[in-house]
Amino acid sequence: MRHKERADGRPEVVIIGGGFAGLSALDALGNRDAQVTVVDRNIYSTFQPLLYQVATAGLTSADVAYPLWSATGRRGSSYRRGELAGVDPGERIVTLAAGDKLSYDYLIIASGVSAAFFGVPGAAEQALSLYTRRDAIALRNTLMDELERRNEGLSKPELDITVVGGGATGVELAGTLAELRNFALPAVYPNIDRSMFRVRLIEMAPALLAPYHDSLRRYTRQQLVNRGVDVLLETTIKEVRPGSVLLADGSECRSDITVWAAGVTAPADEWSADLPRGRGGRIEVDADLRVVGQDRVFAAGDVCLNQAHPVAQLAQPAIQQGRHAGEQVARLIAGQPTRPFRYHDKGTMATIGRRSAVCELRGGIRLRGTLAWFAWLGLHLIYLLGNRNRVVTLVNLTWRYLTWSRGGGVIVGDDIPGGD
Repeated sequence: MRHKERADGRPEVVIIGGGFAGLSALDALGNRDAQVTVVDRNIYSTFQPLLYQVATAGLTSADVAYPLWSATGRRGSSYRRGELAGVDPGERIVTLAAGDKLSYDYLIIASGVSAAFFGVPGAAEQALSLYTRRDAIALRNTLMDELERRNEGLSKPELDITVVGGGATGVELAGTLAELRNFALPAVYPNIDRSMFRVRLIEMAPALLAPYHDSLRRYTRQQLVNRGVDVLLETTIKEVRPGSVLLADGSECRSDITVWAAGVTAPADEWSADLPRGRGGRIEVDADLRVVGQDRVFAAGDVCLNQAHPVAQLAQPAIQQGRHAGEQVARLIAGQPTRPFRYHDKGTMATIGRRSAVCELRGGIRLRGTLAWFAWLGLHLIYLLGNRNRVVTLVNLTWRYLTWSRGGGVIVGDDIPGGD
């Protein structure tokens, strides 16, 4: 079943994954003379940087999702729901889990990654992750259920939440959980004693937000402490147990909810067994993002790794890699040579809570506090897909931060079954 070209003469390009990298590749190919198909197991693209807001009931899951059929339709491409099960570079065929086969002339793999538990016993079974939309809904429902039970006197009054990982996701989640307790709890759950609601953040490194300047790391820790977060640095988790976490020093911390935000890894799927794999199971690519040893298969985003020039597994590198992969496919279609990928670091930012964030830009420019928080909010609204999502997210977040003390920032009950 090998088809080098369609009947209309246009080459076929298949993109696996509808996240940041996949949609950026689609944008780069949108006006090219090619038939592009995006394959994803979900019918929507998820804006992962705001999943912690869904998990803490500040946004609905629909606010961070955008339909892939709309994204592809506007670009004259097509969407195919499915999960990758096999890649045959020799025959240029991808096989989906349902058994369907798609031929391609060029393939871009942007399938993303999953939570990395680093072999910690009990972590995968007992901890909740925060990488997919389904994860965020599950965490929100678990949190709301635990709070409701305590408000109604059906459980012991103590509620301990442990967030594992001091990167951006861990910091943002811990800070928002603390503000949920500090501001919204009295209005929404008046029977809960706030002093019994404890938020703990554990990081094995000596500082939070490792890629940031030391002054911003110190600021972040102090802001979390000011909000009542118990920050444990240089602390290693030995085991995650039902209702507790065991530390490497032998001490045990009570933990009714444990959230794992300590890193990501490429899933060990069978379809990638024949592709070169590097650190964290990521697919190894050459300078132009072609998979090592392949001339028509590219990889972009979190799932790929250039050993010589690694980049962080963040949204901005994924966006730039996806765009580059799409541009290189367009160059090959036009009979031109590919170009190496160069990452343009535009800076990083993370929010800690209401009117508190850190931002590090090119040229050594560092912001913190209210100005950094507005910069963070503006950037996230720009990158959200869909005007509806931008408007609703702005309204919901504004409403949350203005009305938390009256319980106005807690949204529940938007579960949508299926998908991630």
